[in-house]
Amino acid sequence: MKNFILTATVLAFAGISTVKASEVKEPTAVTVQQDSTQKVPVKLDQLPAPVTTTLKADAYKDWTPTTAFLVTNADKTQFYHIDVKKGTEVAFIKINKDGVVVQ
Repeated sequence: MKNFILTATVLAFAGISTVKASEVKEPTAVTVQQDSTQKVPVKLDQLPAPVTTTLKADAYKDWTPTTAFLVTNADKTQFYHIDVKKGTEVAFIKINKDGVVVQ
């Protein structure tokens, strides 16, 4: 008798779970926005003088540049995305062509 009650309970629970699992939800609209940002690799020795001056400033002198990219946004603004490393820490800095750090 105990087995019968236990079996009936398990089947009832499975039936309830099955009903919830098969519920149909309304479709969700998915929109895709194309990123029109262009990222072009730049050699570290080809960075403009104001950018290298900023990298040598006290705030960044302990960080070693590893790679650099010239990023052009959809609105035609440009900045240099520079990956930097200090010990085991890694980060990046965005600097415009005039050597000003941008957010």
